[in-house]
Amino acid sequence: MSAPRQAGRVQLALLLAGSCLSVLGAVLIAPVLPQMQDRFAAVPGADVLVPVVLTVPALVIGLTAPFAGVVVDRLDRKRLLIVAMFVYAIAGTAPLYLPSLGAIIASRVLVGLCEAAIMTCCTTLIADYWTGPRRSRYLGLQTLVATLSATVFLAVGGALGSSGWRTPFWLYAVAVPLAVPMIRSLWQPERPAAAAPQRRLPPLPWRTLLVPCLVTLVGGVVFYALIVQLSFVLDDIGVTATATIGALSAAMSLATAAGSASFARLSGRTPRQLLPIAFGVAAAGLAVVALSPDIPVVTVGAVITGAGTGLLLPVLVTWAINRLEFAQRGRGTGLWTGFLFLGEFLSPLLIAAFGAAAGGLQPALGVLAGISAVLAVATLLLPRGAAPLDRTDTLAVPAEASAGPHA
Repeated sequence: MSAPRQAGRVQLALLLAGSCLSVLGAVLIAPVLPQMQDRFAAVPGADVLVPVVLTVPALVIGLTAPFAGVVVDRLDRKRLLIVAMFVYAIAGTAPLYLPSLGAIIASRVLVGLCEAAIMTCCTTLIADYWTGPRRSRYLGLQTLVATLSATVFLAVGGALGSSGWRTPFWLYAVAVPLAVPMIRSLWQPERPAAAAPQRRLPPLPWRTLLVPCLVTLVGGVVFYALIVQLSFVLDDIGVTATATIGALSAAMSLATAAGSASFARLSGRTPRQLLPIAFGVAAAGLAVVALSPDIPVVTVGAVITGAGTGLLLPVLVTWAINRLEFAQRGRGTGLWTGFLFLGEFLSPLLIAAFGAAAGGLQPALGVLAGISAVLAVATLLLPRGAAPLDRTDTLAVPAEASAGPHA
């Protein structure tokens, strides 16, 4: 019997790069939303539909990622990933030539389907290939790299937007050259004997998953708020150049990366210790953005918010999936991903509702700051005995993942 394959730097790099594609879909066109709104101003409801171009993939991910997780657990992680990568490139570049806002939104629905499969597969394979503290570190690194890529994508989207609002969509073609080495270097993990294919998959541990997923739903609303709304806040206070909006958004994204990087040193702590910090910092930043009409102060508030949300995501994903067994991991990852992106989709809709009640966008962000503060207090009520985030239940460690990479 041959020794199981061991994942290394190449596999990690490919899975991290694949994880960035959902970020590409989420932030690339944020700086050109005001341009798109001007272009489709004659379309009824354009003020709502244009932001939906950015956020509808998140809704689709939220609705379909759990089903992608079932496919991942029952059939094949790698095959689904590769197919999704190629379709993503086709659908992502479609707005380059689509004439109507409705057709563009339809293409974004297909992008969301692909992102659901890509995110579920990449996160599940990271959890398959590695275990224990290394798994927690790489899940945190996944968030860090995705956030750093958001910094790049925001800046590039703003720069490309200077040539027209359609130009940034060219970047979606990057999925094709990324899929080719994935075909050669990734593999479907061998199932442990206890996880051999069955007609019925083992049930999910709902008591373990439900609270992390519900907290993640609200976390998605908080995380996505300024990704969508910062360009509109800046536009309202006098910043109209897309390159400047992209640069200021990138500064916030860089702070999010710094928050994600801090998780590597904090992963030995429990969710009860880290979640109040993450939500509390995000609440403080949103409050600053909500209360100031000055560009430098708004930028500082956005940076503070980014630091909080950057810590939030790796805490949530590690909390949710670290103790799942091999045959549960795809569905658990898909479920967590679904709750996260459903929250992201709901974010602009809730902020619009808050704004209608509170009298504008910045007051709406103030309401969200209050919700984040409530979550910071509520997460203090998590059980004191929760395991540290870098600990993996020994029953959940698959045989093929027990050996770490040669890194």
